[in-house]
Amino acid sequence: MTDSSKTVNTFTPTVEAIETSRRNFLKFGASGAAAVTLSGVLPGMAAQALAQPAVIDAHTPKAGERRIRLTVNGVAQELNVATNAILLDVLRDRLQLTGTKKGCDHGQCGACTLLVNGVAINSCLSIAVQHDGDAITTIEGLAQNGTLHPVQEAFWEHDAYQCGYCTSGQIMSAVAILQDPAIGRDDASVREAMSGNICRCGAYKNILAAVQSARGKMARVG
Repeated sequence: MTDSSKTVNTFTPTVEAIETSRRNFLKFGASGAAAVTLSGVLPGMAAQALAQPAVIDAHTPKAGERRIRLTVNGVAQELNVATNAILLDVLRDRLQLTGTKKGCDHGQCGACTLLVNGVAINSCLSIAVQHDGDAITTIEGLAQNGTLHPVQEAFWEHDAYQCGYCTSGQIMSAVAILQDPAIGRDDASVREAMSGNICRCGAYKNILAAVQSARGKMARVG
């Protein structure tokens, strides 16, 4: 006598189905880690980045604090921060811009790279009060009007990430070097310029391809 309430699944996945599922997992699973990194790939992400609110601290700074003014992704921010507060922590904890990652916390991995006045820095080594009056661009600020930055687009097209944790730093460094005429255009020069950004997954070949592809995209746009 059989139990009609139970259904036996006799489906055997084909190699093609398994490979398709694997590709989708890598593509969309990485999207979860890189959703902010590739702001605009997922519906509404660019709008969220552009809707970044201004934080204005109205109260007088407490003992050990100092008021600083930053322009972050085009938005004016006025914050009271501890004089020893790290820029990375202020961006992540106060402004909720968590696309910039905390990796080694010693300036050795590049995961926290962002742009200050157009120059790439390791934000984990930077004291926030040193940047009073500066313009800061994080990964959330690259996509404009729902359109990916050419570097973001190239990273997506070339699968230049795996776990996605280092990707925001890789992208910000790539944006900086592509804007620097002093850095050579050949592969060796790009590798050297990007050497401060560590990818523990080993996606360097695809990262290099993405950077050089973005160079062509930016040249056509410019």
